[in-house]
Amino acid sequence: MNQLDALKQYTTVVADTGDFKQLAQFQPQDATTNPSLILKAVQKPEYLPLLKDTVAAHGSEPMDAQIDRLLVRFGCEILATIPGRVSTEVDARLSFDTAATVARAKRIMALYEAQGVKRERVLIKIASTWEGIQAAAELEREGIRTNLTLLFSFAQAVACGDAKVQLISPFVGRIYDWYKKSAGAAWVEADNANANDPGVKSVRAIYNHYKRHGIQTEVMGASFRNVGQITALAGCDLLTIAPELLAQLGASNEPLTQALSASAALQLDLPEVHHTEASFRYAMNEDAMATEKLAEGIRAFCVDAVKLEALMH
Repeated sequence: MNQLDALKQYTTVVADTGDFKQLAQFQPQDATTNPSLILKAVQKPEYLPLLKDTVAAHGSEPMDAQIDRLLVRFGCEILATIPGRVSTEVDARLSFDTAATVARAKRIMALYEAQGVKRERVLIKIASTWEGIQAAAELEREGIRTNLTLLFSFAQAVACGDAKVQLISPFVGRIYDWYKKSAGAAWVEADNANANDPGVKSVRAIYNHYKRHGIQTEVMGASFRNVGQITALAGCDLLTIAPELLAQLGASNEPLTQALSASAALQLDLPEVHHTEASFRYAMNEDAMATEKLAEGIRAFCVDAVKLEALMH
């Protein structure tokens, strides 16, 4: 059994790509997209027609509406290939506006429903700002499921659990990137690999907290830099993995064992944690890595959203 098949015994495998023609070979349950992945896809000749068709049919609509239509078009193509759910992202420029995020999420869901897609098959991706988490809480109450992304801290995870969001995406690789860059010449790769990887440790703490305290929010590790980060989280509810790393897992026959389990988490002595807005903002302020990575991630998605709009003109 290869590592990908072994991983699927413990964890729901999700493909992190806008390149839906690649999906079938890996047979993931779900798929995730973001503005950067869609931008990357539409620059390939095989996906350019989706962009051109959207502009031809809806070019008279405001640009934000055209973008949502393009994202949903990709989402529908992905859903034709996978049995599970697709994640579609709200414009990152709305990350600090609760009401606008709610409105945009509802529009995206309405576009999916107009294509005959059931709500259960769509997760609306929202950045894990305080405002984004409050928007998600409101959407969840109305039956729209959410995936809280750009999640780097325990505080963000706690607030998402309090908000009863469907799923969170803690970013393993970007946490690793920050600590590696911060350490500079003092960084020893072997000392910070696999179970000792700072990104892996972050997800493990979140997973154990959720399982120990009966929090129903699903944990989906994301943003991986290497296979070791993935195998060290075998047993996590879901892991969303780029096609290149899925291919590496599929090509490896190294043994893979379960690293996380709900039953083990239940045995741990972990205090229950909740956050008010004030305590959340203070905890984020105390966490330089999470603060910097959240801001940087939102900026990067905003840049790619603008580039995508430029291609639509």
